Amino acid sequence: MGEIGPYLAVFIIQLIYSGMTLLSKAVFNGGMKTSVFVFYRQLIGAIVMVPLALIFERKQAVPVTFSFMTIFKIFMLSLLGITLTLNVHGLALSYTSAMLAAAIVNCLPASTFFFAVLLRMEKVNIRTKSGISKIGSVLLCMAGVAILAFYKGPQLQVHHLLSRYHHNNQQHEDHFSYDKKWILGSLLLFLATIMWSLWLVLQAQLLKSYPSKLTFMSIQSLSSAIQSFFVAIAFERDIEQWKLGWNMRLLAVVYCGTLVTAVAYYLQALVIGKKGPVFPATWNPLSFIIATIGSVLILGETLCLGSVLGGILLVLSLYTVLWAKSKEGITHQNSLPIQAYKECADQVKTDVACSKPPQ
Repeated sequence: MGEIGPYLAVFIIQLIYSGMTLLSKAVFNGGMKTSVFVFYRQLIGAIVMVPLALIFERKQAVPVTFSFMTIFKIFMLSLLGITLTLNVHGLALSYTSAMLAAAIVNCLPASTFFFAVLLRMEKVNIRTKSGISKIGSVLLCMAGVAILAFYKGPQLQVHHLLSRYHHNNQQHEDHFSYDKKWILGSLLLFLATIMWSLWLVLQAQLLKSYPSKLTFMSIQSLSSAIQSFFVAIAFERDIEQWKLGWNMRLLAVVYCGTLVTAVAYYLQALVIGKKGPVFPATWNPLSFIIATIGSVLILGETLCLGSVLGGILLVLSLYTVLWAKSKEGITHQNSLPIQAYKECADQVKTDVACSKPPQ
């Protein structure tokens, strides 16, 4: 990569992530069940990742030992951090908006720090500026989520392009009112972020004793595909919901399973190797901006003052915790699981450990 390369790469990454959020929301508005979507997405992701693990880690000098306990831990980790998180996130996205889902991502570093402190993987000194900033980032995160969930404010409706999907979503309103769905969806988005944060912290511990990172994530992806199938079959028995066809549903699952899993995660690994782990995270608000514009102009979602204010607080939370980490030295061994990003960059990496939260 040249001097411009990392900047171009992170811009493409944010475009891909924004497209993932918008496409997911569009197919949910069109009536696709979230559990079926998650299964297809994970299935395609596993099809992509397993061969990559076989290719790039086949000749590793360190032999991989598979014990029952190791497989069990990876399986349960996949259940918590991928299968359940993606299903909760998908359900929340169907209740809320692409803009809100993109905004909540900025809460990830603060929530991850919170769990890292609870599990004694992270230390905080309230007598230092960095320690106060970390605590402040958690408070900003909670305030942002509260505003997103409970305050709407003035609305601005802009003409949308995908009118059929937007109107279908309105026709599928059930006994929940729109406001109740929005509050429930906001809380579910926050829950998904908490689950993802806990997954990062627990994964960081397990990765210390597991030599093959790509194989590790491939097993998680395959486990998640199997788990997602049983979740989907339990909640959706209508065979028509499982049919994709040559439509936006097929585009969305292929996009998420290939472009996000392979291209975005690979570019992210290259950027981390060139610029370090903090650089990509500082660009996360860009996906919030792109998703906001796309959700209003393309999906026809309503832009509310509360969403803007809440998103700003979450962005401030992100930069506050990143500033605190930069003051402490981000390469310290006891830093957040973001340290695992650097390890991912040492090999051709396409795993979820180097990703944003599922969207």
